[in-house]
Amino acid sequence: MKILVVAAHPNIEQSRVNQRWLLELRGHSDKITVHELYKRYPNFVINTEAEQELIAKHDRIVLQFPIQWYSTPALLKQWLDDVFTTAWLFRTGGKAVAGKEFVLAMSIGGDESAYQSGGLIGYTISELIRPLQVFSNQVGMTFLPPYPFYGAVKAADGQIEHSATSYVSHITSPDLDPIKVRNRMLSEMSKIQ
Repeated sequence: MKILVVAAHPNIEQSRVNQRWLLELRGHSDKITVHELYKRYPNFVINTEAEQELIAKHDRIVLQFPIQWYSTPALLKQWLDDVFTTAWLFRTGGKAVAGKEFVLAMSIGGDESAYQSGGLIGYTISELIRPLQVFSNQVGMTFLPPYPFYGAVKAADGQIEHSATSYVSHITSPDLDPIKVRNRMLSEMSKIQ
């Protein structure tokens, strides 16, 4: 499985979490391609065709970003709008990204308790990322369980270190898609009978 991580942090030099995640990802370059949007497109002029070709070469697309004002950073939103054009998605019979897997990896400044009904924010991360899940479904991708890291602002070095290895394990897991795991188990059970 080829994995593309589209990393979008507008101030990566100031992010202990996202910097550490990128370092960990680069240690797995045999199966993970790291693509930093803010380094590639500092002027927000996106090469749509090159991005589409990059996506086409990968099976699992991971968006890595900090939650900013309850959404994605501006360049990541622009990337989604510019790259996932109707013409590209549907000119090949709707198969440009159909069947690819889609994962979100998010650093979140606040504690998890803030992102609950009755918490400071009042909404869960699952609720806040719903537009990205709908996007994934509409373009034919399989939305897989996200990787949220809460408390990024005050996280201790050990927590960040653990999150980096846990993050890579999460996005590289062949068992991340529960439907595929279930189908594989049913197939194996039918062979036993």
